[in-house]
Amino acid sequence: MLAGHNALMRFWLKWLGIGLAALALLAAAALFALWRWTSTEDFRLRAEREASQALGLPVKLGRLQLSLWPLPAVAVEQVVVQSQPPLTLQRIEATPVWRSLLGDSPALAELAVRRATLPQPAIAAIAASLQKKKQGAPGPRGPEPDLARRFPRRLVLEEVTWVDARGRPMTLNAQARLLPEGALESASAEVVAGRFAGARADLRTEGEAWALKAQIGGGTIAGPLTLSQRPAGWLLEGRLVTQNVEVAALTAPAKPLSGRLDAQTTLQAEFRDPGAITDVLKSQTRFTVRQAVVHGLDLAQAVKRVGTSRGGQTALDTLAGQLNTQGRAMQLTNLVASSGLLAATGQLALAPDRSLSGRVTVELGSASLGGALGVPLVVGGNLDSPTVTLSRAALLGAAVGTAVTPGVGTAAGAKLGEKLRGLFGK
Repeated sequence: MLAGHNALMRFWLKWLGIGLAALALLAAAALFALWRWTSTEDFRLRAEREASQALGLPVKLGRLQLSLWPLPAVAVEQVVVQSQPPLTLQRIEATPVWRSLLGDSPALAELAVRRATLPQPAIAAIAASLQKKKQGAPGPRGPEPDLARRFPRRLVLEEVTWVDARGRPMTLNAQARLLPEGALESASAEVVAGRFAGARADLRTEGEAWALKAQIGGGTIAGPLTLSQRPAGWLLEGRLVTQNVEVAALTAPAKPLSGRLDAQTTLQAEFRDPGAITDVLKSQTRFTVRQAVVHGLDLAQAVKRVGTSRGGQTALDTLAGQLNTQGRAMQLTNLVASSGLLAATGQLALAPDRSLSGRVTVELGSASLGGALGVPLVVGGNLDSPTVTLSRAALLGAAVGTAVTPGVGTAAGAKLGEKLRGLFGK
């Protein structure tokens, strides 16, 4: 009886093995057919149509690949979103969470983007197209899909170039990890070329905030950042401390100012579209720059010349003040600068078109003038080519021997006018 039982077991095991082998062969054949299908022109055109429909802009795809080992993954090469200007991605690799393939809601384990060029106007055009498409969708909307499944657990960027609105490129390598619900857990980035080349940044979750630590210009920028949802979109807030950073590294390629920067900054931005952060960001910064050099202006020479003065540079021991920004506009207030016989105070404004405006009062100590002389100057031009001119009151004082300036009496004005005339050789 036992022998019969063993024979029956061997029979069933034999046919079970045959069945499993047949299923394995069928699965392999199906996967091979899928692999072959993804390389066909029909599949590529279908993927192009679906991508174009999803973005609301024409999309062109190059070669598509499906790899099965060590994990199933899909790669797309030569992706072009035909915005103005176009957005290009040399290669995109997507690796799914393999268990999710058994259900009807696949999720991504990793998404890698390699050698891409992302112009800011193209990003804005895609965001506008998606918003328009969403608003124009007819009929009642169904339930929102699980947002966490839209994002990969890990994101890899390799030689991805961001081109800002002024056409300035910045190429970086970066990695990010997301929590299962889609929130950012950690991220790191390194700028390998273009603006801010050599800069590094790390972001880590600490409680309800992210801890930012960046290395740039030989110093550090560190502090907490928080992102919270609002009825109108999102709210970004932060408090950053800057230590021993070379100012020119923050303004490159322009170099209006150099020196070592220490600062405390608070920032806030309320937005819907992440691409609009730079347009809505507000910040307040109290700063001190040690061993500062103002490039493009020689303030000492400016007080010795009638008319417009440009060019040269001004070396300062310290420059301190407050910087307020709103979008791309900046206000510099409570400026105090000192170096040897030169001291200056004033305020400046930088418009979004990079034009400068403001007033600076320069005190230049001189034995030949019998002490320090305060000369009001008007700042103009732009960030790349600033200019200074004597204020109208100072010019009038130099011409007639009386400085008509607010808060200056007739006798003091006459004295300033005499000094200015002596300074100008008139």
